[in-house]
Amino acid sequence: MPSPAEVVAPRITAAIAAAFGAAYPELTDADPVLRPSQFADLQANAALALGKKVGMPPRDVAAKVVEHLDLGGVAAQVEISGPGFINITLSNSWVAGATGEMAADPRLGVPSQRTQNIPIDYSSPNVAKEMHVGHLRTTVVGDALARTLEHLGHNVIRQNHLGDWGTPFGMLIEHLLDVGESSSEASLLESDPNAFYQHARDTFDGDPAFADRARARVVALQAGDPDTLRLWVELVDLSKRYLNRVYALLGVTLTDDHFAGESRYNAELGAICDELEAKGIAVVSDGALCVFLDGYTGREGKPVPLIIRKSDGGYGYGVTDLATIRYRAHDLHGERIVYVVGVTQALHFRMVWDTARKAGWIGDDVHPIHVQIGNVLGADRKILKTRSGEPPRLTDLLDEATASARAVIDEARPDLAEEVRAQIAPQIGIGAVKYADLSVAHDSEYVFDLARMVSLTGNTGPYLQYAAARVRSIFRNAGLDPATVGHGGEKRRIVVRDAGERDLALALLEFGSTVTEVGDELEPHRLAAYLFELAQTFSSFYEHHPVLKAEDAELRQSRLALCALTLAVLVQGLALLGVESPTQM
Repeated sequence: MPSPAEVVAPRITAAIAAAFGAAYPELTDADPVLRPSQFADLQANAALALGKKVGMPPRDVAAKVVEHLDLGGVAAQVEISGPGFINITLSNSWVAGATGEMAADPRLGVPSQRTQNIPIDYSSPNVAKEMHVGHLRTTVVGDALARTLEHLGHNVIRQNHLGDWGTPFGMLIEHLLDVGESSSEASLLESDPNAFYQHARDTFDGDPAFADRARARVVALQAGDPDTLRLWVELVDLSKRYLNRVYALLGVTLTDDHFAGESRYNAELGAICDELEAKGIAVVSDGALCVFLDGYTGREGKPVPLIIRKSDGGYGYGVTDLATIRYRAHDLHGERIVYVVGVTQALHFRMVWDTARKAGWIGDDVHPIHVQIGNVLGADRKILKTRSGEPPRLTDLLDEATASARAVIDEARPDLAEEVRAQIAPQIGIGAVKYADLSVAHDSEYVFDLARMVSLTGNTGPYLQYAAARVRSIFRNAGLDPATVGHGGEKRRIVVRDAGERDLALALLEFGSTVTEVGDELEPHRLAAYLFELAQTFSSFYEHHPVLKAEDAELRQSRLALCALTLAVLVQGLALLGVESPTQM
């Protein structure tokens, strides 16, 4: 179901073409410049710019457009105001009919777009390392985008670019051998990987013989020694068990099938370097093989290099990222290739992609996109860290959020059974953390404030979850199933008699276009903002409009249908963000 603006816009464009297209062919697809208005439902501002084009006062232009404008069955009133604004008030009957069509649509008005192949790179933790707060945003934002793009009909290919290769694996493998592959120390890789890593590092720093063995093990690993590779696989598998446990706790859709570690590109790195050097794209500078691209300069105008092979012969992560983009374009046939990665990598990615284009590995039909991720801050507005100066462990933050949510629920709803409160506490606490992250623009910073996150008031996940639970309670009190009253069946009879019903219906009609915008712009905060506004609109509606005690049967059924549709949109919208909707709160 298109939004009101999507219904009106092409009709205004057609009116502009009818009024001026014969003399000005370029105006046959003019932008109507539709905006919300405090004086009407929609306002078209195209006349202001068109006046200069056609040599007429904007108000006269607006009059000509209105003369050719056909909004029969859609608008109740069209007025010209000010210097040439066209104010459009939709008819109550059209609003009611459109909302009824949406209620009968199993997709709730969300369109199915032309399918694209979209590899999306997110989370990307390291083997034998804890996931920390720095991994929160890439994982949560990436997962919300993956869910939304799939819902829009795209073939989403999740790529968890695991840090599973490099010199640290020498000391990790040697430490695993020293402690025993089936020892309790080895099991730390599944429960406390930082401890295992730190023990290996301490031994490496304090035992020269161990350090020598570790360096030799790196050589064996890179040479493909079978036993060393077996131990490396064991390390990676133990780490995957830990990571999957965190993903399950966080409620994201990443699985073993989505791990695409750095190691998968090892065999290609040498050939990539050779090809770039043969094409004259890469040159040796101070012993390292580098790419220097026009337009990339640093201090004093000196060119900034993309180092693809270091002076010691080792490969930099620049060449791994080149192999990655080539694989995602050629093998995965990516059309949009999305990287949900920290904002600090912006320059690096631009250089990698420009190099790949120069090499002919990606064409104009391939669009790499960096969804830049901002930092999570502490109360001091500095990057969030523990007292020891380390980034907080993600599992600790999630456990703390669950405990905070439990405290809020215990205080607000002591009447709920113990098992219910135990069940919904993690849904609320973890949902609160995810929503707080998703409700701000992905490239901005935000302060991690658990007290605010788990609050039942304000723009929070729990507020939206409570709104959905509140709607469910209406149907529970009436002994009705919202699925039999709401969406997903025959066209529902909805009537719009006053401003409160109208406001709620209009808010509901924006759902499909909002989800589309999230997929097109890769900005999940747009959906979060929409859901918060919808919940507020419903709260105002419910406060002033009796549902079960409506004045007549038609109005009761209509308001129940509006409530059911609101519930369906809230639940579906939160699900696209990766946030659960408890049945009770």
